[in-house]
Amino acid sequence: MTQTTYIDTDEGLAAFCAEIRDAAFVALDTEFMREKTYYPKLCLIQIEANEHIACIDPFRVKDFAPMLDIFRNQSITKVLHSVSQDMEVFLHTFDCLPSPVYDTQIAASLTGLGEQVSYAKLVEDMLGVQLDKSHTRTDWTRRPLDEAQIRYAADDVRYLAELYPKQRRRLEEQGRLEWLQNDFDAIIEASRYRPDPDNAWRRVKGHARLRGVDLAVLSMLAKYREEQAIRHDRPRRFILGDDLLLDLVKSKPKNIKDMERRRGFNPTVISKHGAALLDCIKAGLSLPKEEWPETGKGKPLTANQEVIADMLMGLLKQQAKKNEVSVASMASRKEVERLARGKRDIALMSGWRYELGGRVLAEFLEGKITLGVADRQLVLSECD
Repeated sequence: MTQTTYIDTDEGLAAFCAEIRDAAFVALDTEFMREKTYYPKLCLIQIEANEHIACIDPFRVKDFAPMLDIFRNQSITKVLHSVSQDMEVFLHTFDCLPSPVYDTQIAASLTGLGEQVSYAKLVEDMLGVQLDKSHTRTDWTRRPLDEAQIRYAADDVRYLAELYPKQRRRLEEQGRLEWLQNDFDAIIEASRYRPDPDNAWRRVKGHARLRGVDLAVLSMLAKYREEQAIRHDRPRRFILGDDLLLDLVKSKPKNIKDMERRRGFNPTVISKHGAALLDCIKAGLSLPKEEWPETGKGKPLTANQEVIADMLMGLLKQQAKKNEVSVASMASRKEVERLARGKRDIALMSGWRYELGGRVLAEFLEGKITLGVADRQLVLSECD
């Protein structure tokens, strides 16, 4: 079995990084906590390279320069599964993102395993191994970590390093490996992982039901909450829950007394944030109409557009089946509806998604091909 080392000294990390600096790839994962904070708190870093696993303790190690050199080394591919949260952790903790990156979850969508496949399912499907799930609720901030916890954490990169070459080889055989490059380039954009108070309203559950000036008010309230959460490093819900934000949007209290009449607004919340929340409501109400946020949902489809969208979805499903990928990995119903409206600014119209499905849908919309049925199968025919 691959050797596992627990590293809790600067010297140990430097020695490990010197050992792996010539590796072709490293498998990478983290354990973190954020139940009581806005920013994720890094608790453990797992790296596998050259059949050696390191579980690195960020509470004890102080000099991460050797590891960050590995992160920046363009000759070493960093392999992760579902990278978003790990990338956010790295950016916040080290102001550095590993690159180049290979995401096995994104890649799985091109090998026929579906959209957003879990690490456990991918390991089971590709390696026939069922992962131990007994430590999914571990408090990773507590020390010391026992052998079972370290083994559990190590498994997150142990099998990642095993499945990566197999998955990559399969993609190469299918001629699809290069298709993923645009997706991988996009996930190392730092802007994806930095706080964005101006667009915090999009995170509020239920925002899609709002329109017009109500969205303007919500945008001001959500921005204030986001800024407070960042300032105090607390989860958004610790400042104000989504349900209370929506209540403020609907009720639009004019003063503190109005707010006190609303359920859920306890004296502490009102004392700390009441005046500022009222200011946010006023700012939203006074925002010029041309500056109101838009959800992008638009008007309902016309009857004709609904029919076109249905036909496009059927065609997309056929192309997905033909190419052994999931429909969801290519486009959502919402994106297909944008096509039916005449829009083209969707992921399906570029990269590998265009090659596997978007091109056919575009040709259908342009009248270059027609749909028919033969032997109970949907068939495409070129127009004369």
